[in-house]
Amino acid sequence: MRAAIFMSVLLVGGLLGCASRPAFLRMDPQEEAVYEYPLEEVWPSVHAWMRNGGFQYREDAAHFVMQTEWREEFAGSLIAGYWHRYTVVGKREGPARSRVLIIRTSRSPNGAPIYAAKQPDWDASRMPGPGNDGLPGGSRPEEYDVRIPTSEPKLRFVPQDSVSGVVLPEGIGAAGESLQGARDFGMEWALRDVIVPELDARKKGLEGRTLAATKQEPGTSTLECGMSIIGLSGQTPKGRVMLLGELHGTREVPRFVALSTCQVASRGTPVTVGLEMPVENQERVRRFIASAGTEHDRALLMESPFWRSPYPDGRGSEAVAQLLEQLRWLRAQGLDVAVFVFDHPELQGEAREAAMARSVLSQVEAGPERFFLIATGNLHPRTRPGVPWDLGYRPMGYMLARQLPSLVSLDVAFASGSAWICAVGETLECGARPTKGQDHGDRFFVSLFKEPSEAGFHGVFYVGAVSASPPAVRLDGARAIDSK
Repeated sequence: MRAAIFMSVLLVGGLLGCASRPAFLRMDPQEEAVYEYPLEEVWPSVHAWMRNGGFQYREDAAHFVMQTEWREEFAGSLIAGYWHRYTVVGKREGPARSRVLIIRTSRSPNGAPIYAAKQPDWDASRMPGPGNDGLPGGSRPEEYDVRIPTSEPKLRFVPQDSVSGVVLPEGIGAAGESLQGARDFGMEWALRDVIVPELDARKKGLEGRTLAATKQEPGTSTLECGMSIIGLSGQTPKGRVMLLGELHGTREVPRFVALSTCQVASRGTPVTVGLEMPVENQERVRRFIASAGTEHDRALLMESPFWRSPYPDGRGSEAVAQLLEQLRWLRAQGLDVAVFVFDHPELQGEAREAAMARSVLSQVEAGPERFFLIATGNLHPRTRPGVPWDLGYRPMGYMLARQLPSLVSLDVAFASGSAWICAVGETLECGARPTKGQDHGDRFFVSLFKEPSEAGFHGVFYVGAVSASPPAVRLDGARAIDSK
C-alpha cells in the first residue's frame, strides 16, 4: 500500500492542473436550438414538456416566461446537493421562427448563489498568446481560447451574452430584476428534440405521437443531474471505456463522476463506474449500491479497513463515500447504474497494473452494451509506456488500450485549490495541501486532443477549482456519508 501511495506522490509533484501539453484541443460546438415555427405554436408544447418532467413553475404568459421552483441534485439522497432553478424564455426570431432559452441559476449546498458566467469561449480565428499551453484561458478575464483545427467551423462564446438583457417580468421576479445564470444548451436541445417531431407531425396532418403521451427516457428530466458537462455526451456510446486520470483527495472529481453518471444514465445508457478501491471490497460495495441506504447499510460499507488506512491518500475520502451514496441513489431511482472496484494494493509496479487491467477487462467483457467510467490516479490510465523513473513501465491504460481500441483516456485539469495528498518527507504525511492549476472557467467539460499526448492521454476532463476532501472516517469517528 505504501509503495502505491509513494508512486502517486511522485506524480503529484508534476501535476499542475493538466499534465499533458498537446498542440490542439477539440470541444463540441454549442449551437442554438431554433424552431421553424411561431412561438405561439411552440409554447404549449413547452408547457407539456415541463409538466411531464415534474417541474413546478410559475408563468408570465404574456411575455412567454416561466420559472421553476428550486430543485436539488440527487434529491432524496443523504448527501446535501447543489440547487438549481430554471427560467424558460421564449423569443420570436420572426413570424415563423423562434427560440426557447433555458437559463439555469444555481446555489451551493449551503445556499450561496453560484453565477456560472465563466464558460469556455473559443474562436478558430484566435490563437493562444505567449505562455498559453493550448488549454482554454487567454489574457482576457471574460473570454477563453482553445486551439482547434482550421477546418472546424468558427465558434465563439462570450459568457454573459446568452443571458444579458433578460429582465424578469413582474410576477416572476422582483420588479426590474435582471436574471443571473447560465444557458443550459443540453436542456434546450433535449426540449427541441421532443417538441419538433410533434410539431412536424401536426404540420403534415398526421396524428403521430402527442407530447403528453410520449414515453420519457428514464430520468431524462425528472432527475436533477446538474449543469450539463460540455463535450461529454458525444463521448459516451454503449461499449465505450473512459478512463479518468484523477488527482486523489478532491471534492470535485467524485462530483464529476456522479454528474456524468447521472447525465449519461438518464439518457438510457447503462453505466458502470470503476473505482480504485481494493478488490476485497467488491461484495461490500455491490451490496451497498443495491441497498436501501439505511444506517445499517452504511455501517456495513464503512466497516472495511480501506476507510481506515494509516496513509489516507484521498481514495477513501468523504467525497468518495458521498459518491457511492449518490450512485446508490441513482440506481434506486431506476437508472441502470453499477459499480465495481479494481485495485490490487498487495502487488507493486507492473504486476499491480496488470492485475488492475484484468479486473477492468473482465467487467467490460461482461457488459458490452454498457458505458464504463473508471476513475483512478493519473499514472494508471496512460496508454503509452514509460514514466519518468522507468521509460519501459507499462501502465494499466497501456495494457487495456491494446485490447480495447475504442478506449478513451482523459487526464485531469483543474484550477488552483487544495487536495488531500500524502507527501514524502522524513515520514509519509497526509493532509490538505495547495495544488497549482490553471483557471479555465467554472463549467465542467471534456475536451479531446487532436492527437494523444506523450503519455497517451486522448484529452482532459476539467473540474474547476479543487478543494480538499478529508478521509471519510476520521479520528473522531464521524462518517461523511451522514452529511444531510
